[in-house]
Amino acid sequence: MQIESPGFFDLQVNGFAGVDFNDPDCTAEQVQYAVAAMRATGVTRLLPTLVTSSFESFARCARTLVNCHDVAIAGLHMEGPYISPVDGARGAHSRAHTTRASIDDFRRRQEAASGRIVLVTLAPEVEGAIALTEHLAGSGVRVAIGHTSASPEQIRDAIRAGATLSTHLGNGCANLLPRHPNFIWEQLAADDLMASFIVDGHHLPPATVKAMIRAKTPARAILVTDAIAAAGCAPGKYVLGETTVELSADGRVAEPGTSWLAGSALMMNRAVANTVKFTGVSLHEVLLMASTLPAQYLGFEPAGRVVAEWDQEAGSLLVKAVTG
Repeated sequence: MQIESPGFFDLQVNGFAGVDFNDPDCTAEQVQYAVAAMRATGVTRLLPTLVTSSFESFARCARTLVNCHDVAIAGLHMEGPYISPVDGARGAHSRAHTTRASIDDFRRRQEAASGRIVLVTLAPEVEGAIALTEHLAGSGVRVAIGHTSASPEQIRDAIRAGATLSTHLGNGCANLLPRHPNFIWEQLAADDLMASFIVDGHHLPPATVKAMIRAKTPARAILVTDAIAAAGCAPGKYVLGETTVELSADGRVAEPGTSWLAGSALMMNRAVANTVKFTGVSLHEVLLMASTLPAQYLGFEPAGRVVAEWDQEAGSLLVKAVTG
């Protein structure tokens, strides 16, 4: 069955097609190559995502991305460095470069990015995070909660301060949590928070995806890939900033010898197909999670159109053409 959708909008992309946006030596030509490869999967707008690193590395990467001048780049997503330094919650982010949140530090990062940072993921329990959340929300920068060990009260504080999104909910946290209360339940129950999900079959089991999207409702759920350079490539070793990661034959990306996931090799058309399969939500509603809803969250209109072939029996969405 042929379907048509608004262009996909990915709020979290660390790299693609062998290109690592977190490599300070990455060039504008490489960025454009990666963006073109993503376009073939239906993504017409994206937020290149810069993870926790030194300011010098961040600044070099940000300058390359903002000087690329590709219309598909709607802004930058800064994931860290104001996140939990604790194993598990930190994920594959560098512990050495996690730091307290401060308005001054963000201002110099925003200056390095020529004002193009539009989304910041932080952990509410980090020193200075609530004050920075208030500042960002007041200046029009969206704030997301992620890579956290926060208490339920700290989650509520962040929402009151202006946080509006949960970054890849259910991931970027310890493997073992109190049954209840905990920060996952708190975010699921918060109607003021939208939530993004990585639906690759590795980050969250199918039943978890189904239950979480039912809790948030499709109207408050956003699909992201969290793709790294390994996306669209063969199994093997890749890098995410300073971290060596490995893509297995079954599509799982992790730090070698550990259980820590490190981004994904997911493509957005596959995320859509997986979400329909895991949740039973209609294809129409899931397509909105990949296109209109993330665009609206940032105050944009979706860009272009995607024409694809939907095979419900096989659970596949094959992009045939992308316009606009």
